[in-house]
Amino acid sequence: MKEEKDKEEIIEEETKAEEKDEVGAEEVLSKKIAELEDEIKSLKEDELRYRAETENYRKRLLKDKENAVRFANESLIKDLLDPLDNFSRALDAADKSEDFKALKDGISMVESQLMSILKNNWGLEIIEAENKPFNPEDMEAYAVQDKEGLEEETVLSVFQRGYKLHGKVIRSAKVMVGKPVKS
Repeated sequence: MKEEKDKEEIIEEETKAEEKDEVGAEEVLSKKIAELEDEIKSLKEDELRYRAETENYRKRLLKDKENAVRFANESLIKDLLDPLDNFSRALDAADKSEDFKALKDGISMVESQLMSILKNNWGLEIIEAENKPFNPEDMEAYAVQDKEGLEEETVLSVFQRGYKLHGKVIRSAKVMVGKPVKS
């Protein structure tokens, strides 16, 4: 009987130990679950913060792009203000005087000033066409005329100037082309 009692006590102690281990395991699991829930909460907060920062960055980039487009020509406009003022002065002088030559000289000076600014500051070039060989890359033939004494197709006159910006044609010269007469 004593043996049975010892066995029962041993079993009882083992059961208590197992129950204690189970309670300890539950506590460990509960703590682990709490830690994981905190980590998930923290990750969700980080994700929301990241999304908000990304959205703010995207909005800032859009605003910067809009401003860049909106004010892209600011320097050009500033450069053109002096010639614009000179045009106004030339018109005022024309109202006060009937000297055609002075008006013509004033307008020529403003044109020179404009072209100088556009060439030196902005890379604009006039396509020189008159009396030059016809180049379809830079020029558009609006009229063709047979002409003796020409060896190749040559520009006889320019209807509208052409321009290049940093070497790229932005407007072709509209020209009359002289075509050599073949004998």
